[in-house]
Amino acid sequence: MCGLMLNDPASPPPHPLTPCIGVCRLDERGYCIGCLRTGDEIARWRGLSDSERLHMMQEILPLRGTP
Repeated sequence: MCGLMLNDPASPPPHPLTPCIGVCRLDERGYCIGCLRTGDEIARWRGLSDSERLHMMQEILPLRGTP
């Protein structure tokens, strides 16, 4: 047994690496009104590494304003 408990209440659930909140429509700037990504960024999202996604979510998207 590896010692990992799947339902361990002390372990936080895995954080999804997506800013999507299910409100998907581009505004006049070309940003999604839900997550602030461009259509191209949304299309490429699955191909990004976790570190690239985190960089977008922590550094790039906050500069675009509040969705």
